[in-house]
Amino acid sequence: MLADGNNQPPRPSFFSRLISLLIKAIVLLALLFVFDKLLPSISQQTQSFVVAKWQQLSLLQQELPTENSLPSPLSERNLTDTWGAARSQGRSHEGIDIFAPRNTPVQSTTQGVVSKVGENTLGGRVVVVVGPGGAGHYYAHLEDYADISPNDWVNQGDVIGYVGDSGNAKGTPTHVHYGIYINGSAVNPYPLLQKD
Repeated sequence: MLADGNNQPPRPSFFSRLISLLIKAIVLLALLFVFDKLLPSISQQTQSFVVAKWQQLSLLQQELPTENSLPSPLSERNLTDTWGAARSQGRSHEGIDIFAPRNTPVQSTTQGVVSKVGENTLGGRVVVVVGPGGAGHYYAHLEDYADISPNDWVNQGDVIGYVGDSGNAKGTPTHVHYGIYINGSAVNPYPLLQKD
């Protein structure tokens, strides 16, 4: 038992405390530097994702496309109903093909959130836009993409890509395959498109 308080550990010297404070300050500055470099990109990605999800929820509250309500993805092109036509491996055509010269701009038929910019085996270079009612608008066989990325917002008429023959259309006349998916099932887009 300590009777007089003289047995307490010695107090660190001013110099020791100063060194300890400097080390803590250097570590803190290094962490702030690292966060400053990492956080803006993480923050931007998170913000873009959250905004896209909010926009998608808003789109779900809107009405699905109705007959003759959507403009063609290729303006001033004749539309032919190629829905259901036979395809290789016993498949049937889940969309319509709209023919045009290579690199003709393809326009979004609807406002919405870009959910995919990438490739798949059949469609080649594809873009998917989630529009009103949660309908997926699928554009395939593109030559190239416009300057868009997943989670971007597009308006009706915005260029999303360019006509090509990518995927299993390689070597065929250049065109865009346009499909609409509602609740995961393909629906014929032809009746929904405006005819000139």
